[in-house]
Amino acid sequence: MTPEGQKSATLAVSGADVSSRPDTHTGSRLLPAGQLVPFILVTGLFFLWGIPNNLNDVLIRHFMKSFAITRFQAGLVQSAFYMGYFLLAMPAAFLMRRVGYQSGFVIGLILFGAGAFLFWPAALAGSYGFFLFALFVIASGLSFLETASNPFIAQLGDQDSSERRLNFAQAFNPLGAISGALIGTVFIFSGVELTPEQIAAQQAAHTYEAYLRSETLRVVKPYLVIGVIALVWAVLIFRTKFPSIRAEHENESGDRGRLSDLFRHPHFLFAVLAQFFYVGAQVGTWSYFITYVQEYAHQSEKVAGYFLTGTLIAFGIGRFASAWLMRFISPSKLMGAYSVANIILVAIAVLTPGWLGLWCVFLTSFFMSLMFPTIFALGLKGLGPNTKLGGSLLVMAIVGGAVLTPIMGFISVKTQSLALAYSVPLLAYVIIALYSFWGSQQRKANLIAL
Repeated sequence: MTPEGQKSATLAVSGADVSSRPDTHTGSRLLPAGQLVPFILVTGLFFLWGIPNNLNDVLIRHFMKSFAITRFQAGLVQSAFYMGYFLLAMPAAFLMRRVGYQSGFVIGLILFGAGAFLFWPAALAGSYGFFLFALFVIASGLSFLETASNPFIAQLGDQDSSERRLNFAQAFNPLGAISGALIGTVFIFSGVELTPEQIAAQQAAHTYEAYLRSETLRVVKPYLVIGVIALVWAVLIFRTKFPSIRAEHENESGDRGRLSDLFRHPHFLFAVLAQFFYVGAQVGTWSYFITYVQEYAHQSEKVAGYFLTGTLIAFGIGRFASAWLMRFISPSKLMGAYSVANIILVAIAVLTPGWLGLWCVFLTSFFMSLMFPTIFALGLKGLGPNTKLGGSLLVMAIVGGAVLTPIMGFISVKTQSLALAYSVPLLAYVIIALYSFWGSQQRKANLIAL
C-alpha cells in the first residue's frame, strides 16, 4: 500500500472526519511533484466540457425560434444531453477499470468531437431530432470525461486536499461555460426576433421557412471548431505519460471493488441524491435564465445572453473564491452556508419576479459554484477500491439536468409563470443543505464499520 493509502486507512480506522478539520486542508499539498503536465491536461478538460454545457442554454432559446417549438419541447435539449451522461457513465467506469483513466479521456474526447461534427448534417437536414441525437453523442463523450476527470483529480495527491484540488480544477469549468455563453450569444444569436405580424407576413410571402433555415445553420461553425479542438486535445493526452493511480481503486490483493459495496456508505448514497438535485438546479436555472430576463426585465435575446454570461462569470469567481476559503473552512460547512444563501435568493426570485428577482437568480451562480466538486469529493471519501464505480454513479446523477429542466418547463407552461418554475431549484437547495449539514458527516461511522 502506498504512503497515501496507509494514511487514508489510518484515518478510516480512527474515524477521523477530514472534511470537518480545516487544519488538515491547510497542511496538505495540493499537487504531487512531477504531475503538473497531466494535471494541466485534465484540468483543461473541465474548461472544454463547460463550453457545450452552456451552449445548451443558448440552444434552448435559439431552437424555440428556429424550429418554432414550445418551451417544454426546447427543454428536451437538456434531456437528450444529460441522458447521454446517465447511460454512458457506468459503461465508462467498467471500461476504465480495465484500461485506465487515460484511455477514458481519449475515448471521451473522440465521442465529444464526433457529436460536434454531427451538427453539420443535422443542420443540413433541418431536423430537431437529429440535433438531439448529436447532443446525446456529445454528452456520451463528456460522460467518459467526467467519470474519469473528477476521481482522477481527487486522487492525484493527498486525500486531505482532495476537495480543494477538485474545486481548483473545477474552477476552470466556468471559464469554459462563459466561453460557451459568449460563443452562443455572438455567433449563434442573430439578433433578429420577428414579431407575430412579421412572421405572418413572411409566411404569406413564403420566406419564413428560409428564415428558419438560416437561423438553424448558424449553429454549425461554432460546433465544428469545438470538434476540432476536442480531437486535438485527445492527441495531446494520448501522447502524454500519465501516472498509474492504484491506491484508491485497487487494494493490495488487486480487488477492483463491487457495486453492492457502495450501499454500505450512506454518505455516498446521499451524495448521489444531492448531486442529482444540484445538477437539476444548475441546469434548470441557466436553461431558463435568458427567458427569465426577457420575460420579467423585457430585454432582447442578445442582452439576455450577456446576462447569462455575467452570471457564469459570478460562477467562476465563486469557484476560485471557494477553493481559497476551503483552506480555512470545512467544505461541508461552507457548502451548507452557500445552500442557505441560495434558498433565500431563489425564494425572492419566485415571489417577486422582475429586476430584483433577476439579480437574485444572477447571484445564485456564485453560491452554487462549489457544490458539484464538493459533493463529488465528499461522496468519494472512504470508498477505496469502489472509487471508480462511485464516481460513475455520481456522474450518472447528472441526469438530474434531464429530469428537472423539463419539469420546470412543464410548470411554467401549466401555471403561465416561469418564476414559479424556479421553485424546483429552491427544493434542490434545501436537499443540498441537508446533505451539507448532516448527510455528508456520516462517513465516520461507516468507515469504522468497514
